[in-house]
Amino acid sequence: MRWIVGILINAVIFIALAGFFDGFNVSGFGAAVIASIVLSILNVLIRPLLILLTLPVTILTLGLFLFVINAVTLLLTDGIMGDAFELSGFGMAFLASIILSLANLVIQKAVFEPKK
Repeated sequence: MRWIVGILINAVIFIALAGFFDGFNVSGFGAAVIASIVLSILNVLIRPLLILLTLPVTILTLGLFLFVINAVTLLLTDGIMGDAFELSGFGMAFLASIILSLANLVIQKAVFEPKK
């Protein structure tokens, strides 16, 4: 259940990003949901390998290189999705990865860990 809620949260964030930035295009909510599923699969399969390969750089930058890894997974999602999910370049993917990470942090803390 938590995975499905996370997918829907990411899809809503994708739609919001597409509304705010010209370099980020999503053809519809269905495409945003599919892109969110593809991104979650890439995060399970490819992201750990990228983190392992770039561990020295990640340690050297105190973890900030993880935003670059997130941008790369967003670009891979863009490549897999085709015209339904478009990013204008690495800069847009980097900005989207920062916003996506911060929004996920705030929303998931509010949804999954309510105040006691």
